Amino acid sequence: MKKEKEVTIALVAHDKKKQLMLEWAKEKIDTLRNRKLIGTSNTAKLLKSVLDLEVESYGHGPSGGDIYLAARILDNQVDKIVFFIDSETPQGHEHDIQTLIRTAVINNVPIALNRASANHIIKEE
Repeated sequence: MKKEKEVTIALVAHDKKKQLMLEWAKEKIDTLRNRKLIGTSNTAKLLKSVLDLEVESYGHGPSGGDIYLAARILDNQVDKIVFFIDSETPQGHEHDIQTLIRTAVINNVPIALNRASANHIIKEE
């Protein structure tokens, strides 16, 4: 019997959206515990420290973390992305953010940019 591929979910949240990510992850914790989780460093640390979720860290977003995640998409190692963006605050690494989003779109990887879309792509199974 062929082993089923493990589903990998990337989790990212801008600073002003970290609390939203924490609340959402707490609601979806049973599903998230059964997935391989990766993310940018501060989001990973927050989810680990508060919810004890294992999230493999790929660096701070402004220091290339978003680009590392985009590379994982190109290597077919990401199945879904939840990226709670702060669209009201200018980000110094906007180009990296757009690269991550564009890479997901081009490679047909579902990406949620708010709570409603996150709920849609991460369903209880």
